[in-house]
Amino acid sequence: MKLPIVAYGDPILRKKAEEIDEDYPNLKGLINDMFETMYAARGVGLAAPQVGLPIRLFVIDASPFAEDDEDEAGDPTLKDFKKVLINPIIIEEKGEKWGFNEGCLSIPDINEEVLRPSNVVINYLDENFEEHEVELTGLAARVVQHEYDHIEGKLFVDKLSPLKKAMLKGKLDTISKGMVQVGYKMKFPNLKKKR
Repeated sequence: MKLPIVAYGDPILRKKAEEIDEDYPNLKGLINDMFETMYAARGVGLAAPQVGLPIRLFVIDASPFAEDDEDEAGDPTLKDFKKVLINPIIIEEKGEKWGFNEGCLSIPDINEEVLRPSNVVINYLDENFEEHEVELTGLAARVVQHEYDHIEGKLFVDKLSPLKKAMLKGKLDTISKGMVQVGYKMKFPNLKKKR
C-alpha cells in the first residue's frame, strides 16, 4: 500500500524518533509499504517520520545510483544496496566532506548541494532484528546519513548556508501549503483537507 509522504513543515519531521522492538505492530507490512511508497515516488530512501511515524526505521535502495558509484575495480558498489535499518546508531562519520546534489521526497522540487563526510560507520538491526555494523563510503554513506538525519529530526536544508536557506524560504512555505505538483500522495501540514 502506498502511504502519503509528509511534507516539509509537519512537526513530525522535526521530532527525534523513538526506538522500536520486535513487537512493533505489523512491522513487516509497514516495511513493505515503505518500499512500495519509496519506489512509487522514485526515491532511494524513506524514513518512517516521512510517512508520519516517529520511529527509528528507514529503508533504502540505492541501486538507481549504481552507475554513479564504482569501486577501484570499476564495479558498481550500489547495485544490490537495498537495506532496512531499525534503531540505527551512527558510530562514526569520517573522511573528507564532499558535495552532492541532494533532494528529499518531503521537500519536492528542491535540490541543493550538501556537504557530508565520505565515510560512515553505522550499527543497526535488519528486518529480522539481526545486528549489523558496517562502514559505508561514497553515495552509500550519503544515502544512509540523509535518512539517519530524518530519524534525528533533521532535514538536508538544515545543512545549507543561512543565505541559501533564506533564498529557499518562499519555496519551502509553498510546499508546506500544498502548492506543489508531485506524482505521489502527500500530506501537507498547512492544508485543512488531506490530499
